[in-house]
Amino acid sequence: MNKSYKTFSSLSALAAALLLAGCANLAPEYQRPAAPVAGDWPSAATPAEAAQAPQAAELPWQQFYAGDARVRALIELALQNNRDLRVALLNVDKARAQYRISDAARWPTVGVGLSGQRSPASNGSGNINSVYQAGLQLTAYELDLFGKLKNNSESALASYLATAEGQRAARLSLVAGVAAAQLNLQAAEELLTLSRQTLATREGSLKLSRTKFDVGAASQLDLSSAESAAGAARASLAAAQRARDEAENALVLLLGQPLPAGLPAAQPLQALQLPQVPAGLPSEVLVSRPDVLQAEQQLRAANANIGAARAAVFPSITLTASAGTASTQLSDLFRNSAWSFASQILMPIFDAGRNQANIEVAKANQGIALAQYEKTVQTAFREVADALAGLATLDEQLSGQEQQARAEAQRLALVELRFGNGVSNSLELLDAQRASYAAQQALLQVRLAKALNRVQLYKVLGGGAADTAKSSS
Repeated sequence: MNKSYKTFSSLSALAAALLLAGCANLAPEYQRPAAPVAGDWPSAATPAEAAQAPQAAELPWQQFYAGDARVRALIELALQNNRDLRVALLNVDKARAQYRISDAARWPTVGVGLSGQRSPASNGSGNINSVYQAGLQLTAYELDLFGKLKNNSESALASYLATAEGQRAARLSLVAGVAAAQLNLQAAEELLTLSRQTLATREGSLKLSRTKFDVGAASQLDLSSAESAAGAARASLAAAQRARDEAENALVLLLGQPLPAGLPAAQPLQALQLPQVPAGLPSEVLVSRPDVLQAEQQLRAANANIGAARAAVFPSITLTASAGTASTQLSDLFRNSAWSFASQILMPIFDAGRNQANIEVAKANQGIALAQYEKTVQTAFREVADALAGLATLDEQLSGQEQQARAEAQRLALVELRFGNGVSNSLELLDAQRASYAAQQALLQVRLAKALNRVQLYKVLGGGAADTAKSSS
């Protein structure tokens, strides 16, 4: 009866100690910092056709790029094969496992075992003493009275969630990056076509100038000007070919594989239509962007680390217990019950300031995480403001550039007609050719800038963030 009472008392003490675990938490209470940005965008004018459109975060990328089958196919390939995204996914798996390791420290480790020991008797009789034991053991379980293990677990959880948000941010960046790379490739293709047409035109002018020079109807100056224009066109064509190849290489890197055959045809930049998305309020955008959420989770992790560092100053209590059977004869092993219970309290007295320094390090890291969070918010605000500024001005710039390109094309046609009839000289023709080519190049660049602006605006507004959150969960 006495032995049973002692066993019950020990187990009761163990249960009470386990219930006390985690009663204290020395981490500062977390509160989301106020966003250090204005309450609205500098240029927040939303086009009328976008007023009823869904927010960017609620609009999946498949719908945003619904009008371009080639871009959708390329994005699908990149999501499957891109190596950076693959590393991001593996980092999430790694962080999840590290969190499980940290959280497991909060719970006791119970093992089962069978042991036997034989040794000579100490009285010199020559007999052999045998001891056999079997049962369950709880080894060096630390009571989390001051929240050290709990805060370590919360820090690991926040780090895991930050890594998951980082993976979502990488996914959104990859989607936008592939779309932008395809637009750059399409612009390079159109510039290459324009350069070939320009070279053909200038070689025709050179042939005409050479014919006139041979019959004495043109001077050496006219012939040299035509040769210079043709040479410049050949150089531009070579540069355009190089730019086109480099644009394809950039796209291939994002895809993680060569461009497959059978892709849908690319749309000309002039025909490309991307939907308008409303800007919304900064408070709505910032809570949907994965990079901002990632920075906040890193701040939470740093906050929890302060509690863990503070808890190290207080005593630590560890428990060791076992319950099972013991016998001097293996055949009688399971007939006799045996148990043991031990506890240990360690109180730091002198550590040369190590624990206090660890607290100061944790506080400094929390301050760094706070500054990084605020910088992430400010950067996100600036990215959206820049994209909105482009949205407000690129349409007008494109209209003006189209007007200039049309006027220069008409001037070139008139000068070529006058030059063929001997009214205009070669210098006028060369000037008209150069002006028209430059205007066409500029028009192509503005069209590309407008398309890239739509892609960038969708991205910085957290485009598709809600969809990636559902897929990751």
